Amino acid sequence: MSVTAPPVVVVGELLVDIVHHPDGSSAEHVGGSPANVAMGLARLGHDTHLACLVGDDERGRMCARHVESTGVHLLPGSRSPEHPTSTAIATLDDSGAATYDFDLHWDLPPVQLPSGTGHLHTGSIGTTLEPGEAEVTAAVHRARAGGTVSYDPNARPTIMGEVETVRPRVEELVGLADVVKCSEDDLAWLYPDEAPSAVMARWAALGASLVVVTLGGDGVAWRTASGEDDREPARVRDVVDTVGAGDSFMAGLLSGLLDAGLLGSTDARGRLAAATLADVRPAVERALATSGLTVRHAGAYAPTREELP
Repeated sequence: MSVTAPPVVVVGELLVDIVHHPDGSSAEHVGGSPANVAMGLARLGHDTHLACLVGDDERGRMCARHVESTGVHLLPGSRSPEHPTSTAIATLDDSGAATYDFDLHWDLPPVQLPSGTGHLHTGSIGTTLEPGEAEVTAAVHRARAGGTVSYDPNARPTIMGEVETVRPRVEELVGLADVVKCSEDDLAWLYPDEAPSAVMARWAALGASLVVVTLGGDGVAWRTASGEDDREPARVRDVVDTVGAGDSFMAGLLSGLLDAGLLGSTDARGRLAAATLADVRPAVERALATSGLTVRHAGAYAPTREELP
């Protein structure tokens, strides 16, 4: 049963993660940053729809079955007989950290937003990869007319192009988003000479009401529209791998903000713009809890609401 009435739409890649472990073994998991966020939201009880592009092949059918099994609804046009399903090869080091190599296809058809869509999330490769990036932007504009928007750059330098080209695109989407979450690695690539606090201020000035930066083992920092900022320590133990941890954090953050009435409508946009640190902290705590559960499992595990502390 859904805990939020307005539908939530996620736009972005759904693909297969082919994970190579340090011992030479490998396994395939359904992934893609936006798809992981969608599955995380659905597992937390939200009415979640995914606009993506998967092929009419065995991997595509596996992807569709997997996301639908978590409660995600694939939007019309998400399955294509004209393209193979995208893949991401994740190579893990001895610490469990992943590096990626991609084979991607992103000719996204027009996104058909469900009636009453309250929130749209996007990010990662699909926001910069042609030709689909234009439809991502169009969907964001349509969603903003009646609801809120979140964005996670989730930078992949090896496939997104030169940073001088990508940075303006990131800032364009930051300016359209109510919530922006990124990692310290994203910021180190996008703004190598700026501290995270300076980038958070920059992005808030562009229009984001809440900017959140994950800091790995040092936890998370965030800034509200009022200029207040705070930090919380990480809550990580028994790490199996870090695949999907940032996406799980994003899902938990959005879930908490939706439950608090700070996302999901144009009225919620105003409430988020006026929110205090205390208003936002419970959502950040939920995000830390969901990501902390994810890293204790192999692959992009999405915890349920019942698993949360």
